[in-house]
Amino acid sequence: MELATKKGFKQTEVGLIPEDWNVKKFKEFGRFFKGKGIKKNEVMFEGNPCVRYGELYTRYDNVIKETFSFINNEVAEQSVKLKKGDLLFAGSGETKADIGKSAVILRDDTYAGGDIVVFRVKDIDPIFLGFMSNSIPVSKQKSTNGQGDAVVHIYSGGISKIRIPLPPTLKEQQAIATALSDVDALISSLDTLITKKKAIKQGAMQQLLTPPHKGGKRLPGFSGEWVEKTLGQTIVNGQLPSGLYKDKALYGTGCKIIKLGDVFKNDYFKHNLAQRVQVSIEEISSYEVRLGDLIIALASVKLEGVGKTMLVNELNEPTIYDHNVALIRLDEKFDSHFFSHLFKSKQFREQVSSMATQVGTTFLKASSLKSFELSIPNTLLEQEEIANVLNDMDLELEQLQSKKAKYQQIKQGMMQELLMGKTRLV
Repeated sequence: MELATKKGFKQTEVGLIPEDWNVKKFKEFGRFFKGKGIKKNEVMFEGNPCVRYGELYTRYDNVIKETFSFINNEVAEQSVKLKKGDLLFAGSGETKADIGKSAVILRDDTYAGGDIVVFRVKDIDPIFLGFMSNSIPVSKQKSTNGQGDAVVHIYSGGISKIRIPLPPTLKEQQAIATALSDVDALISSLDTLITKKKAIKQGAMQQLLTPPHKGGKRLPGFSGEWVEKTLGQTIVNGQLPSGLYKDKALYGTGCKIIKLGDVFKNDYFKHNLAQRVQVSIEEISSYEVRLGDLIIALASVKLEGVGKTMLVNELNEPTIYDHNVALIRLDEKFDSHFFSHLFKSKQFREQVSSMATQVGTTFLKASSLKSFELSIPNTLLEQEEIANVLNDMDLELEQLQSKKAKYQQIKQGMMQELLMGKTRLV
């Protein structure tokens, strides 16, 4: 193989690594033990820090500096106390591809919940091992050692056999750990900023979308009372049809179609991601969307999903919409961007909750939307100005999230380079 003959490298069971690196098993660097069950109703907002196995999938990535869950002293006495540098593996999961997600704890006063496999490290840099344990070569081995189908488990016996590529010196391990930690810190700072900006936007929405007579904040230069209208009074011709195309066998080629899942994923229509369906010219004329249309989700497994709205703000060819969504086409006296924000407001969500029906899946009738009562600025200009403020906030959030995604890609590339010795720091 070409890779095997690369100068200064050797082919091993984990891939191509530098000639002066070694391959060793996890069990050579410490010992394993188990966390102890911490029940959901025992978790608090303050007290002794603890980590539960599900949080390794949802809350932590490679290292743990601060925890999100806490337990009281009585529960802590029955739990397993961790030491700084312990490596935690999720012992249960939904798929073999994700099983054993891990992170290294960087504090001493923390407790481990059940279904966590703890590895107490020696003779290796723990932060380096924390990154290595989620690398592609190690994740593949964890997947191979996962057991079960509906619920997947991994045990200390399986993890102990996993092989890792190892730099020859502690100094090189620490240099790799520092470089990856620096990128993690940058991603974490962006996460913090995104969370802050989201909170600011929520506050702005609450102020700007609440009518002045109910305590809302008015943008400078506007006056007069807001008007009370039903949604049906703002729609062109009062039409609120729901889509038609239920035969999934028809999907694949033909006309672009907006599906229920598209509405959940995006606030604005992404025409480059739209699927296609075979339909006749007659059907297209009945269900074709236009710029400025709003597409509303009429079904969801969760109540908060029903009423989710997507604005059609770009079109490059004829596009229709699927079943389980409704189309709202506003009269020209109303701004669609303003309404797309209004449909995220408390006043709109409360009406969705009161009119939705739950029978396993939550549904909202398209016809019932017409009776929704909304408070709206009395001029199109004020609607547009409010929308502009909130659109600017959305754009800033989108740019920050794009920047975060970019750094996450950079980190993945760095992990592949540094953890396999393709790039050397020492």
